[in-house]
Amino acid sequence: MHALQYELTLPADYDTEIIRARVSRVGRLLDDWPGLGLKAYLLRERGVHGSPVNQYAPFYLWNAVDGMNDFLWGGGFQRLTDDFGRPTARQWTGLAYDEGMTAGSPARFAVRLRRPVPDTGVLAEAMGEAVDEVGRLAREEGAVLAAAAVDTSRWETVHFSLWEHDGPAAEGDLFQVLHLSAPGRAALPRGRQW
Repeated sequence: MHALQYELTLPADYDTEIIRARVSRVGRLLDDWPGLGLKAYLLRERGVHGSPVNQYAPFYLWNAVDGMNDFLWGGGFQRLTDDFGRPTARQWTGLAYDEGMTAGSPARFAVRLRRPVPDTGVLAEAMGEAVDEVGRLAREEGAVLAAAAVDTSRWETVHFSLWEHDGPAAEGDLFQVLHLSAPGRAALPRGRQW
């Protein structure tokens, strides 16, 4: 599993209905993208749910790196860069994935938490704690799914979870889910990824 996310931080007075309309228009284009586990089309609005910014920040979980590369180099990502410029696309290697207690429910909210891996200690223990957190989140009421991944160039983990309600039992940035494309969600490997 591979995770990918880019963030477009928009002006404070930006009309976020433009993003909603865009997702309504193009969101279904990835509903059957080969190699894609899921793409959550995410939005934070300044002043809503404590967000300090307007931000469009899709989050992906990929089953296959060739599917991710086809998206990045084969035209899917180009539509975004043509409209907004080229954002930094962060990538992480998968650590764990699990379906939540309400896996069949629609995802209305997402939480993303990035945190540094401690400079000292045993790496396997730090990664094990990230895996354990995925299991804890997946068992919470309202959890649709939970995942964790690591960026070894920055030594940073990312925890990502989807929720059916707006009071998730997870720390981090809260996003609204505008659309969920999940053609390969059932094929995402569950549990620890090593």
